[in-house]
Amino acid sequence: MIQHRTSLSFRSNGPGLTDITADVSHWLSQASSTDGTLTVFIQHTSASLVIQENADPDVLTDLRDFFARVAPHAGAYRHSTEGPDDMPAHIKSALTQTSLSIPVSNGRMMLGTWQGIYLFEHRDHPHTRSVVLHFIGD
Repeated sequence: MIQHRTSLSFRSNGPGLTDITADVSHWLSQASSTDGTLTVFIQHTSASLVIQENADPDVLTDLRDFFARVAPHAGAYRHSTEGPDDMPAHIKSALTQTSLSIPVSNGRMMLGTWQGIYLFEHRDHPHTRSVVLHFIGD
């Protein structure tokens, strides 16, 4: 059994989804992985990870718009220390995922044809986000 791990940094452009699939795939190929499981973990509480469609950009726009309606800035939140976008960002993060588990076969992620890995930024401004990758397998 082997293990490989690293941390990658991604710069978001503000609210929305950033496709990180190619970067994750590149690291996986460099890690000489074969068969096993890849864990992708974001080290933040106001951004998240999702596996989502990578073909039609309207899907990503609709998701961003939906979450803006679910957790609006104008909510009656107690937590406001970091600005009006922070508590809605925490809610959006709680409704999505901070960790993904992806099967790997022959050194490649077993994502579906139209699936990609996305960093989902929930804050109003660009941020640099750290994502930890951990592969365990043969």
